Amino acid sequence: MVPTSDPRVVRALDLIAREAELLDLKNYERWQDLYTQDAMYVIPIDPDTTDFENSLNMVYDDARMRQLRVTRMTQGYAIAAVDAAATSRIIGRVVPAAVSDTRVDLRAAQNLVAYKRGRHDIWAASVDYTILLGAEPEADRIGGKVIRLVDGADEVPAAGFLL
Repeated sequence: MVPTSDPRVVRALDLIAREAELLDLKNYERWQDLYTQDAMYVIPIDPDTTDFENSLNMVYDDARMRQLRVTRMTQGYAIAAVDAAATSRIIGRVVPAAVSDTRVDLRAAQNLVAYKRGRHDIWAASVDYTILLGAEPEADRIGGKVIRLVDGADEVPAAGFLL
C-alpha cells in the first residue's frame, strides 16, 4: 500500500486539485491542456461498467470531443454556457490504487455543489484518475478520468459544466 504522502502521489494530488480549480473558475481552455491527447473523459450511466466504449455514457470524450465541448462552453454555442452555474468542487477520500515512477492511479470521492438561479444541485461521485508523471511536475498530465455519479442511473439534472 502506497501512502498519499508518497511524492509521486502528492504530484498527482496537486494535478487533480489544479483541475478542480480550473473547472470552478470555468477556465476550460487551460483545463483541457491538463489532459493527454489520448485521454478519455467518461461519465458512465452504469456505475459498475468498465466497458465504456460499448456502454451508454453521459459523456465519452476523447481529445476531439473535449475540444468541441470547450468550444461550445466558451463561445456561446450552448445555452447552458451563457447562464452557467457557479460551482465548488471538493475532492476527498483519495486512495492510491497503483503507483509507479511514470503513472499514478487514484480513486477519489468528489462532491460538487452547483448554484444557479437560486437553486443548489449536489453532484456526488467516485472518480478514477490516471495521472501520467512527466520529467517535472509541470509536465504531469491526466491520462484518463472516469466519473461514476452516485445517482448516474437515475434522472440527473442537466449539467452546463464539466464534472
